[in-house]
Amino acid sequence: MDCAPGSGKQQKFFSDILVFVEQSSGLRGYSVSECKARIHQSADGKSIDIETEQIEDVLFRSDTEGEEFIQVNFVSGHKILLTDTLIGFKPAAPKGLDVSKLPRVVTTPDVVNVFEAIQDALHSAGPDSHELNVLKRVFEAVLTGGEAVGFDLSNERSWLARIPSAFTKIAS
Repeated sequence: MDCAPGSGKQQKFFSDILVFVEQSSGLRGYSVSECKARIHQSADGKSIDIETEQIEDVLFRSDTEGEEFIQVNFVSGHKILLTDTLIGFKPAAPKGLDVSKLPRVVTTPDVVNVFEAIQDALHSAGPDSHELNVLKRVFEAVLTGGEAVGFDLSNERSWLARIPSAFTKIAS
């Protein structure tokens, strides 16, 4: 498969990403072609592909604790953050959810955390609770945001289908 190599600037960004990933403790980079790499996170085995021609900009940053990360801006308008161990992304803004209640950046392990909160709410508040409905929207926001940047979350998407929408009361 041929790929468009991108501009010299994009090649430099691509190289910067690969060097950062190589030095990280929880990310691994795998070359798919000369202008496409797969970035794999050890925490949950999820990965995304990055193509040279998709990169608009790479910004080197550090958080409030001095930990370095890079922000990768894509020509599509999407962004990811590469940290030492995880790939962060912006959650989507689903209908009926106050986006100010969502974190600005989430990761794929957050999918599991939100799903566990859904299960807890289902057992404590019931299938028709407001809390459960909000958590389902948060789950959707994280899934959709992850899929938008290239994660395959089809397995996680199927988790909600396994939760009954209502419980049948057993007559005693």
